[in-house]
Amino acid sequence: MNAGERPQRFTSVDVLRGWAVAAMLLVNYPGDWGSIYAPLEHAAWHGCTLTDLIFPTFLFVVGVSIALRLSRATPSQAERRALLGKAWMRALRLLAIGMLLNLVAMWAYDIAAFRPWGVLQRIGLCFGAAATAVLYLRTRGQWRCIVALLLGYWALLVAGGSLEPWHNIASRVDAWMLGAHAYKFDAATGLGHEPEGVLSTLPALATTLLGVRAGVVLRERGTRGLLLFGVAALAVGGAWSLLLPWNKNLWTPSYAVWTAGWATLLLALCHWLFDVRGWRPFGRSMGINAITAYAGSWVMACLLERFGVFGALYRGVLQPAIGPLLGDKAASLAFAFAFVAFWSLLMWAMAKRGIRISV
Repeated sequence: MNAGERPQRFTSVDVLRGWAVAAMLLVNYPGDWGSIYAPLEHAAWHGCTLTDLIFPTFLFVVGVSIALRLSRATPSQAERRALLGKAWMRALRLLAIGMLLNLVAMWAYDIAAFRPWGVLQRIGLCFGAAATAVLYLRTRGQWRCIVALLLGYWALLVAGGSLEPWHNIASRVDAWMLGAHAYKFDAATGLGHEPEGVLSTLPALATTLLGVRAGVVLRERGTRGLLLFGVAALAVGGAWSLLLPWNKNLWTPSYAVWTAGWATLLLALCHWLFDVRGWRPFGRSMGINAITAYAGSWVMACLLERFGVFGALYRGVLQPAIGPLLGDKAASLAFAFAFVAFWSLLMWAMAKRGIRISV
């Protein structure tokens, strides 16, 4: 788009982004990690729970936002270079914030080795790479990139000879590159695993680019186009899972397409409710300050954990009040809901005052 042209903004995109962030907080901050309802846990390895849909949905929305911001018109070379520089500066800021959050977690949880990778780092890399693709590739080139990423990564997984924990090629590469700095590492065997690792970022980029294409569909064809796009993705991802199982840790290509299908259908629902029908956009305030909510909640949780407040609030207030009546899982979930409610109210207050923190 031209440098002075404002991007078209859809309320539905902000709402879906907000829902994704609220869901992240809900599953990341239970009162007790030993008392969690099954749908609020990630699949142990193969499979796809409701929780496994959250992160790819956020990455998908990143792609939708890129499409709405960058792909409307053909910029000049100078404009393209300026937009590319801005995109990668934002990507680098996301990387830096992600690493800073990991430093805070090291301090709070007495972690010995610094972990360089994480959620914001993956978002930053995918944002920068997807923005580059949108600026320099036409529609056909973007689809070719998606296919190449998914099929190429599938070939790497097959060449690695195993999809089992620790022994697949993605985990082996992460263990080799990161060692003790991976999310999980066994010094005795040299085996490790990083869920936001190097190779698995390739299909995550494909998820983001599928969001780019869905963003174009949203702008040009609306709800019906999104429904067709989503159903097609679910059909491909479901069929592919017969050959290659869904797996968030490896971000298998079948998982990338399957989750993009569900994200597209959610976007279609949000578009119909909030853009077409004009419903009150509940959750939008969380979406317009998404990174603030994610990073702020992380720092808050680390501070509460470091000084023993997190456990005291749960064991001293919610667990005695709810646990004897509804069980420990209900008490743990109530704590998570309270945490989300606090940040939702804070983001609502910021939005009410017109405060928007851009990264």
